[in-house]
Formats: sequence, C-alpha cells, structure tokens
Amino acid sequence: MPSSENVALVTGASSGVGEATARELAADGYRVVLAARREAALRDVADGVEAAGGTARVHPTDVTDRDAVADLVGTTVDEWGRIDAVVNNAGVMSTDPVDDADPEDWRRMVEVNLLGLMTLTREALPTMYEQGHGDVVFVSSVNARKSSPGGSGYCASKAGVNGFAESLRQEAADEEVRVTVIEPGLVATEMQSDEVTAEMPTLDPEAVARAVGYALAQPRDVAVGELLIRPTTQAF
Repeated sequence: MPSSENVALVTGASSGVGEATARELAADGYRVVLAARREAALRDVADGVEAAGGTARVHPTDVTDRDAVADLVGTTVDEWGRIDAVVNNAGVMSTDPVDDADPEDWRRMVEVNLLGLMTLTREALPTMYEQGHGDVVFVSSVNARKSSPGGSGYCASKAGVNGFAESLRQEAADEEVRVTVIEPGLVATEMQSDEVTAEMPTLDPEAVARAVGYALAQPRDVAVGELLIRPTTQAF
C-alpha cells in the first residue's frame, strides 16, 4: 500500500474513469493531482476527494500542449518533490467508416490518446528514475486488441498505446518503474452516447479504477503488465 506521501498524477480526471481513479487512489492514500481541460469540473472532483479525507490538487492541462504537460510535471515536483504514479487516462473517441471519416478526428485521437500520454510519460520518467521507483499506467482499450467497424482511428490510437507501453516496460524495468496497461471494454462515460449505453453491456468507471488500484497496490517486486476487463456479457 502507498504511504501518505505518495503522489499520483491522473489525466482526464474531470469525469468518468479519470474521476473514479482519482477517488480510488485518494482513498488508497495517494495525494492526487487532477489534470484535464475543464477546470470547474476538476475542482468539483477535488472537492469530493477532500470531503472524503483525501488530498487533491487541480492542474488544468491539455495533454496535446507540450509546454502545459511540462508545467504539470514541474509544478507537481516543485510542490511535492515526487511522482509515484502517472495514470494516463485522457482520451477522445469518434467513430466513422474510413471512407466517411474526418481526418481531423483521426489527428485529434492520435494527439490526445497517443502523443499526449507519450509526452507526459517522457516528462515524468526522470523523476521516477531519480527516485528509483514509479508506476506508469496506460488506460488503453479492448479495441487495442480487436478492431471494430467504424473505429479505425480510435483502434489505431489504442494499439499505439499498447506498443509504446511494451517498449517502455522493457526500457524501465531496470529502473524499478512498473508499466501497466488497462484494457477496458465498453465503459459508461461521456464518451458513449445514451443510445449505446442503453443497448450494450457496460462497465462502471469504478470498475476500471479498481483495476488501476489493484495494479498499484502490488508489492514492488510484482508488475501487473496487462489487465483486460470487460462486462461479463460482452461477447467481443
């Protein structure tokens, strides 16, 4: 279990899986840094964390902005002197057939879902290496393993996450930095329409958050490389 000094940085923390993960880790004893674009929503999450006895800081951040990401990491280290876990959760999704897709949607998904987490991870690693420990968690998707019609851009971005994570795992092992990929099935969040969540089996965001908490709670000599979690009745 983490000490009360440990710090977790969570992106996409204004709602959904990011919010649930921030609450989960705060309950587990982490001081949490909440990053997303929507400051008002982040402050609501922080208020909830602190009302439950946790410690939270709000840092509005667009993960596609390299300077903003560097400021996020620098401010965290300046205040607390460490980063014990980074949960790369920020993501966007659009679904269209390839012949009808907007290339700008593809670009946005790659920039947020893939390049954003690559940039944040790169910024945080020197602190983790200096500490001699750390955890990097990537919230990927079942679609990293199995593509679906209409999901070309999203599936490609998430497959890229898995490839990046595996390379990092091999590079960071000697530095005592663990790398975990969480691959959820369909989750009931803002990314899904009401029609989709009404027709398809979904996970609650808290289910994904518990998976993150499980991975981080393992003894330091145990690394949970991948967790694939789906609704029991999800067939694919």
